[in-house]
Amino acid sequence: MKMIMPVKASASGKVSHTRGAGSIVSAGEILGTLELDDPSKVKKILPFQGDFAPTCGVEAPAADPKEQVDLVLDGYAPSEGASELVQRLFASIATEDFDQVASEVVDRYLAVEEKFAPLVQQNMTTDQVYTTLINENKDSLSTVAALALARSQLSTRNEVILATLRSLSSLSTVSSLMTSVNRLTELPSQGGYGEVSLIAKQYAEKFASKPFGERKAALRSLLESPDFEAIAKMRATEAGAELLAELLGDDSEQVRVAALKALIQRFYRSFTLADLEVSDSGPSKLSASFKFQFPGTDLLREAMVKVVPSFDGVKDVINGSLDMTDSTGLRANTVKVIVSQQLADKNDKGFHGTEDEFLEMRDQTEVMLQGASEKLTEAGVREFGVVMAQAPQLPRYASFMAKENWKENPSRRDMRPTMPSLLEVNQLAEDFNIERIIPVIGRNSQVYLGTAKPNDEAPRGKRAPPGTVFVRMITHTLKSFSEDGWTAWPEALLLSALDEVERARLNPKVGTRPNSNIFAHFMSNVDMDPKEVDSKFEEFMNSFVSKHGGRLQKSKVDEIVLKVGIGSGTERKQTLRLTASSMTGEYLRTSGLLEKHDPVTGSPVQWFDIATGEERQLTSVQSQSRMQMRRSIARNAGSTYAPEFLGMIKVEIIKKWQAYKAAGGKREVATDLFKSVELMMNADGELEEVDREPGLNNIGMVAWRCTLETPEYPQGRDIILIANDVTHEAGSFGVAEDELFQKASEYARVRGLPRIHLACNSGARVGLAEELKPHVKVHWVDAADPSKGFKYLYLEEEDYKNFGEGVVQAHEVAVNGRKEYVIDAIIGEGLKSTKGGIGVENLKGSGLIAGETARAYNEVFTLSYVTGRSVGIGAYLNRLGQRVIQMVNGPMILTGFGALNKLLGKNVYTSQDQLGGPQVMVPNGVTHQLVQSDNEGVTAILDWLSFVPKDASCTPPILEPTDPVSRDVTFVPSKRPYDPRHMLAGTTTPEGTRLTGFFDNGTFQESLGGWGKSVVVGRAKLGGVPVGIIAVETRNMDRRVPADPANPTSQEVVEPQAGQVWFPDSAFKTATAIKDFNRGENLPLMIFANWR
Repeated sequence: MKMIMPVKASASGKVSHTRGAGSIVSAGEILGTLELDDPSKVKKILPFQGDFAPTCGVEAPAADPKEQVDLVLDGYAPSEGASELVQRLFASIATEDFDQVASEVVDRYLAVEEKFAPLVQQNMTTDQVYTTLINENKDSLSTVAALALARSQLSTRNEVILATLRSLSSLSTVSSLMTSVNRLTELPSQGGYGEVSLIAKQYAEKFASKPFGERKAALRSLLESPDFEAIAKMRATEAGAELLAELLGDDSEQVRVAALKALIQRFYRSFTLADLEVSDSGPSKLSASFKFQFPGTDLLREAMVKVVPSFDGVKDVINGSLDMTDSTGLRANTVKVIVSQQLADKNDKGFHGTEDEFLEMRDQTEVMLQGASEKLTEAGVREFGVVMAQAPQLPRYASFMAKENWKENPSRRDMRPTMPSLLEVNQLAEDFNIERIIPVIGRNSQVYLGTAKPNDEAPRGKRAPPGTVFVRMITHTLKSFSEDGWTAWPEALLLSALDEVERARLNPKVGTRPNSNIFAHFMSNVDMDPKEVDSKFEEFMNSFVSKHGGRLQKSKVDEIVLKVGIGSGTERKQTLRLTASSMTGEYLRTSGLLEKHDPVTGSPVQWFDIATGEERQLTSVQSQSRMQMRRSIARNAGSTYAPEFLGMIKVEIIKKWQAYKAAGGKREVATDLFKSVELMMNADGELEEVDREPGLNNIGMVAWRCTLETPEYPQGRDIILIANDVTHEAGSFGVAEDELFQKASEYARVRGLPRIHLACNSGARVGLAEELKPHVKVHWVDAADPSKGFKYLYLEEEDYKNFGEGVVQAHEVAVNGRKEYVIDAIIGEGLKSTKGGIGVENLKGSGLIAGETARAYNEVFTLSYVTGRSVGIGAYLNRLGQRVIQMVNGPMILTGFGALNKLLGKNVYTSQDQLGGPQVMVPNGVTHQLVQSDNEGVTAILDWLSFVPKDASCTPPILEPTDPVSRDVTFVPSKRPYDPRHMLAGTTTPEGTRLTGFFDNGTFQESLGGWGKSVVVGRAKLGGVPVGIIAVETRNMDRRVPADPANPTSQEVVEPQAGQVWFPDSAFKTATAIKDFNRGENLPLMIFANWR
């Protein structure tokens, strides 16, 4: 790259070059010197030669731990670990002062973070956050500096708060501290607050719950005359396993027997139980036998439970006689041993011990079971489980399976006996290497990090698929299945699952990269037809996605599975598997299957279509991994995988119809809301429609013709959707991509259809002829000193002849009796690495699509949605298409900040946002609308389309108004300056009175709001008729020109702009709006003229 840079000097003299043209230079190297005509005019900087002696006293660091903690919370680096410092603080104060000191620590933390949290929730960039804080503290910039210093040490300050909460785990808390902890729970999960917020919630719940002893006494009272059905329905905090296991050692036989019955019923809740009998030989010496049946199966298998006072009792059970027979011949029986901690010898290795002690007991159990294998086989025992009580904590569970030679199964560890089957953990472990992630938020939740097991058929050298966070949940409560209750049916559970995903991502082993998968099993049965349940599930998922789509995308949810029993009471006749999956490429597409289960394991083995009864197969792990890889790449680029936008559009159309009907709309809801067909190039280079699964494209561009049945066009309207596929070559534009883009845009233009571009790319593809690189030689000016530069690049004679004429253009020179072929140009024809273009071909294609886009804007409606970074020609296309919706994390840039920093020789820019983020593109009029997520982006696209005719020759769509045409306009402009938006859209007074505006309620959509603020432009509907609007801002506004990071002396410039006056930017904005209204939108124009 050649650079011409001006060098300015404040004095005259003679310049001497130390480096000539073509030299290799590095940052900081001297290129030349200046010999001054008058050296006395310039003070020369010389190295300091004297002794350094401090002239002021140096303050010793604060010795008081409280003062040190305060300094850490103010943003200063601690002299020791944050946790150790907090421990030293609480060790230095009296116990009665703990609550007060802790409250002061939390309040000092919140004094900073409560300033940042609301801005973080709005997905503001760092620059936007500090700009907002500066505007709020114009008279006290030192306050912003202090906030910035503290915020810079957020991770250390978080450690202080977490250590403080841990110090309070066993204390009774005062109301002031509880108030502070509750304020911590209100911090958002993003922005670095996730762990603090979630841990604070756990501690808040713990502080608010009754002590263990009180809960145990209350449950004991109930067990004296038990109502087992009522106890089974009680919350886990009131009748959980830790409470019931503790009561197995009670002095009362009645209480012990009832506790064991209640514990078994809780373990096998929603299972069919029969012949439950309990015998008691004293405290912690009970036994029970019963039969049970997995939901949805017919097999009754035998089970035996023994309660023993210590781990030695486990040995006695294994070595003793098992009063069981293999009556079914299927080896389906189970044995459970409950070790009641209460009467255990204190010298025993208790279950409050370390993980190593637990593993030691596990190893002993495995050896004993392997030694008794023959006896266990005769008794038909399939599973042997050990339950280890450790009140007041939850019991620990270990499961040993016969088919695994009585080895403990880690994937089933610390799970209640029935949960592995109900949560399909065994099937998960067959396809994935899973690692359990703890702690979790809910008692009935399990979270795993899984990576797909290697596939022998998979090509070598491919990037490993991303891991997946698997959240598995079980619930025994099901809300009413009435018509009105379905929209909120499992919403709370799925939101809890998202909480689990967010909590898991705080674990360093997980992080933000893995995708996520949610599985929930509803144990209560539903007495409805499976087809009706499937239909209601689709309604619910569409509503849930439209409501929480942003959070689903942030959590990278690829699949949601809900299992529901069909039947009445405890009798399950069928099991319905309801799935919303993106595994096929379409965003969370719903489907329903009926399951058939293995009678021995209780695991699903067959699946059948609800409508036809035909057998179906679940998506293979290999197919899932392929799609997960693509989605992961798109998400890492800050975007969404392109085909998933199709499903998001469908969900948004459903939302539009719901809002229309809720407002009193009379049009009938369309039956087929959304259809799409892919457009691709055939062998003849022409565009054709194809019906294929998403994700099969082999170039970085995809296009669809989409039919949308919206309230404006219930019979359907067509649009052309063109999207960069960022998962292919980073979404770069090559020859094939340019051709498809041009043909698809032309397809829209010829038919007059709206053309939408989803932009997420890396600009024109620039590559290298990789096969040529190892053979290129350099002819140096001085081979001993490469810094003097080179004469030319060349190929040796043998290499030149091997590559042929199409690869390089070169001329022959003779050097020391041998031939060198000096490279004049590299063509790369016929090489694998240059297939699809690597340089000038792609730039030629960039010119082609730039011209096509400019032409399309003049003929049809064009709109670009910047969903991720858009670079080079990608940024030009957005500007040439004129109308731009920008996602807050989607910068439009010509080159990256890293390249500019290298060019400037120093780190000037710190992010792409400084070059083309919202803080640049909104104030300069490139971005018409700004959105926070892709869900909001899809909403903005459809909102804009509601004003646009179905083709360029039609008038805009007229939708009967739900706001009466005969209504009065109750907002009256005042003589004093007012917000013109209130006149256009209406407003609500501080007293709560609604003042109606000029246009239909809720229809005004402003655009270009951050640019040329002395004019307001947008679109609205008047009596259902779409209208383009230009109104005058009557208030005084500010035009802000941000400081240039490349110029250290520059400062932000604030230019006041008087109301009712056209300035250059607002005049240009007015012209831009009129042009947009007229091209492709065909909108009538209404100007509220109020200029001076």
